[in-house]
Amino acid sequence: MPDPGPLTGQVALVSGAGRGIGRELALGLAAAGARVGLVGRTRTPLDAVLHECAALGARAVAVPADVADRDRARAAVDTVVRDLGPVDLLVTNAGLRERAAAAPWEADPDDWWRVVETNLRGTFLLDRLVLPAMVRRGAGRVLHVGSGMGQRPHPDWSAYAVSKAGVSRLTDSLAAALDGTGVTVLEVSPGLVRTDMTETMWGPADEQPWNPAHRVVEVAVRFAAGELDALHGRFVHAARDDVDRLLRVAADLRAADARTLRLRTFGPDDPLAER
Repeated sequence: MPDPGPLTGQVALVSGAGRGIGRELALGLAAAGARVGLVGRTRTPLDAVLHECAALGARAVAVPADVADRDRARAAVDTVVRDLGPVDLLVTNAGLRERAAAAPWEADPDDWWRVVETNLRGTFLLDRLVLPAMVRRGAGRVLHVGSGMGQRPHPDWSAYAVSKAGVSRLTDSLAAALDGTGVTVLEVSPGLVRTDMTETMWGPADEQPWNPAHRVVEVAVRFAAGELDALHGRFVHAARDDVDRLLRVAADLRAADARTLRLRTFGPDDPLAER
């Protein structure tokens, strides 16, 4: 028999699991031994990932659902828990960008808000559905898939940037609320990974400096295995960071309140410099 993986016995729920980074995360967690709940909008790609998980010897369940819809998100979580067991790792990966680049005042309001609802409301709803059971058990982990785009202005893709900034603030708000519960939360940016979404955002796809997806998968597996709990509430850039170095300076990150979304002050005389 093959050796059990480091996540054997765990249940992971991955949203946006039918394609792109979500698919890579689901397969990576399955390869590490986890049972995986696959949630996404469309049945066909989810079923394809389901078969890939089975080929790895992993149990999985595919549940089509729009995570921004409260009732459908609840039904999806209930199905995963019923079929696989309580969720040990929640990965909120489902995400959209605007249909076309535009200055904020030229963006279609409905399209703009659709992006924010999927990326931020969808993350919040899944957190809200999964966290109570984790807190009661005193164990569990939540991995928010964020983006460096939430940390600086992006006028052509403002809805995506705003929604990811919101995910960063949700991450550290959750971290503060979860202190002492035994549940940890981490935000990870995959970097520029080539997907159906990203290859149409930045110009000719063959000219972009694409990052390998395996870096974010490694972070997810290590986080699920409990290796990254010292980075609770922090922002990790999978493509750029040396995670082991971050772990070595984790105490400094906390002392400096670093790797979180914060307003910079202009100096000690800035009234906002006082907490």
